[in-house]
Amino acid sequence: MTAVRPSPTGPQQAAAIPAPAAGPKPAAGVLPPHAPETGRLRRLLGPFHVTGVFWYRFHAWGARWWPASCHWMIISFFTTFFFLTLFNIRKAVAANLVPVLGPCGFWRRQARIFRTFWNFAWCLTERYERLVTGHPFQSEAEGESWQALAASGRGLILATAHFGNWEVGSMLPAAREARPVHVVREAETDPRAQEYISKLVARRAGGLYATHFAEDPQLGMDLLAALRRGEIVALQGDRPRATGRVSQQSLFGRPFPLPVGPAALARAAGVPLVPVFVVRAGRRRYRCELRPPIEVPSTADRQADLTAALRRFTAEIESAIARHPHQWYCFRTLWPDPPQGADQSPR
Repeated sequence: MTAVRPSPTGPQQAAAIPAPAAGPKPAAGVLPPHAPETGRLRRLLGPFHVTGVFWYRFHAWGARWWPASCHWMIISFFTTFFFLTLFNIRKAVAANLVPVLGPCGFWRRQARIFRTFWNFAWCLTERYERLVTGHPFQSEAEGESWQALAASGRGLILATAHFGNWEVGSMLPAAREARPVHVVREAETDPRAQEYISKLVARRAGGLYATHFAEDPQLGMDLLAALRRGEIVALQGDRPRATGRVSQQSLFGRPFPLPVGPAALARAAGVPLVPVFVVRAGRRRYRCELRPPIEVPSTADRQADLTAALRRFTAEIESAIARHPHQWYCFRTLWPDPPQGADQSPR
């Protein structure tokens, strides 16, 4: 197990990645297909809604100034507060867990929701601790050997889902191997929150760690060039963009469209797609579950190549969620209520 600190900035970054701009702002009124359920309350509260910049700043302030030994108190309070007030998100979490864990009664359903909120609160708090404090974090790799992947010298794509604390995994190559990492993020619902997070990451993560936003029309060419230079791309590959191309896959027996971009990028660059899932195992302790690399074929049938690779990636997502269902953070209902008599047993 290795203590990991945020990458320092300074003269050592001679070959650092040029800092990208904060990224294009999302179009007014257009949200990603899997953006959190909000409703009219977001329009009423504006920056004070849970997706607004106020809570980003407040959380970072708390992570910096609230005594670490007392974090459990404030997390307990706000987990309970949001559990009682975020009705749409509660409904989405409960519905999405039915195909994973099976149907259940009222009280067990509330326990599932609260446990997911609790885990998310800790992951989010520790995310800000990484960005605004010098607290050490511990992480251990499990599964596919990271040393073997790093030693190959090839570019690679670290692909994960909205699961655990994915930023921990994305920072490891820059922190341990001094490998340049390009992290692709979704645009935040509130453009001011996006700008705030961009500045935090740029200030703390160092010149080997560059943040890009998926809405940038030049992004594909920039990432392709980086991979061909032997650099690393880290992204969440489980959510399509509003206007992006998708491949229809199946998750827990339900339809699950995946964006084709990550597999298409791996195929074009000739690099592996490496599924990785960062599981929270305790206070500032994480386990990076590295799965076998997916080599995307390059045959005359491009569509079949991408579909086959994404089928394997979907299977890895499903396996990770099945192992740790309360570290899957999908806050929008993925599937409508099944018809009467449909099989709702977990897969």
